[in-house]
Amino acid sequence: MVNNALLDAFNVRVLGTGDRVLVLAHGFGTDQSAWQLVYPSFTPYYRVILYDLVCAGSVNPDHFDFSRYTTLDAFVDDLIFILDSLEVQRCAFVGHSVSAMVGILASIRRPELFSKLVLIGASPRFLNDGDYHGGFEQSEIDRVFAAMKANYQAWVNGFAPLAVGADVPAAVQEFSRTLFNMRPDISLFVSKVIFSSDLRGVLGLVKVPCCILQTAQDVSVPASVAIYLRDHLGGRNTVEMLDTEGHLPHLSAPQLLVRKLRRALSR
Repeated sequence: MVNNALLDAFNVRVLGTGDRVLVLAHGFGTDQSAWQLVYPSFTPYYRVILYDLVCAGSVNPDHFDFSRYTTLDAFVDDLIFILDSLEVQRCAFVGHSVSAMVGILASIRRPELFSKLVLIGASPRFLNDGDYHGGFEQSEIDRVFAAMKANYQAWVNGFAPLAVGADVPAAVQEFSRTLFNMRPDISLFVSKVIFSSDLRGVLGLVKVPCCILQTAQDVSVPASVAIYLRDHLGGRNTVEMLDTEGHLPHLSAPQLLVRKLRRALSR
């Protein structure tokens, strides 16, 4: 009963009829609806698992434990719990943004569960650090947090078009909708967890093959980060550049992403 209640809490859905399992995990500020233009292309060939991160606005905020979700490890616990509850023996995992990092950590903990990781808009560290270019200075991050705290609606209205990047008003509208669905204090808390994370030291422990998908221009993740991941992850890794802009290609260029995902998953 506990398992079922938690699966319901995370809005877990299993769609499709294929023999293989594909997990689609959304990033910060969205929920599983971010994959709505992507997953139908894979349901004839896979059992597709969709779920919502506990911080998503589509999840009852009572499930968000501020004392537990202080690091990404708690999100890893949730992912592994879902896979074990569904008796998944092996899967391909597609993670966007923070969920890419969750997938990396899960593959270190349980490598036998994962045949491949596809990492979209992934970053092991958002802050610049010496020769490492993560894309942000601490002062910039502090201003983001201050803006989120001062006026969440105004912050969303400014951030959503920047994050989408490409001139796709429907994608901006959709990303804004799911950002507004998040409770502002949870959104700020999780943002701080993400921006304080530094996974650079564990990348070499990942032995599962990885495909890193990176758009040509992403306000959140410089292209150099994709190369850094390729060079520091411990398994066989490839980088695929997407000829589009923005941090959310599943919203702004879904058919392009589908083609790249098919290629990545077939290798």
